[in-house]
Amino acid sequence: MKIHPDIISAPFISSYGKGWVKVANEQLTCSVVLSSDGGRFDWPCARFEDLTATHFEQLAQLKPELVIFGSGERLRFPAAALTRALIECQIGIETMDIQAACRTYNILAGEGRHVALALLMESSSG
Repeated sequence: MKIHPDIISAPFISSYGKGWVKVANEQLTCSVVLSSDGGRFDWPCARFEDLTATHFEQLAQLKPELVIFGSGERLRFPAAALTRALIECQIGIETMDIQAACRTYNILAGEGRHVALALLMESSSG
């Protein structure tokens, strides 16, 4: 599916498919975090079961108003204990499958909102 943001000043998801997303012209197949303020970094987690509080602490350090968590090909919610750092910083978190997370991030980033997108790209061997 091809999708387009309203503005191009923030990193955006230009397209996605099973097991990959394209950020601008670069296809990514590993877990990644995008911030609407221009930041991007690898998120070292290849399986939902391996998520830790440290993964969400990294997101809290970005100080977004909202974290959009793409939980993989299907919707899965992280335990509240894992997202404690976000809660303590009064940062909202919305969990979606990757496709919905990409679309939502593009809309909110396109509106100029300070959001972070955390995509869990699970390895097929996981």
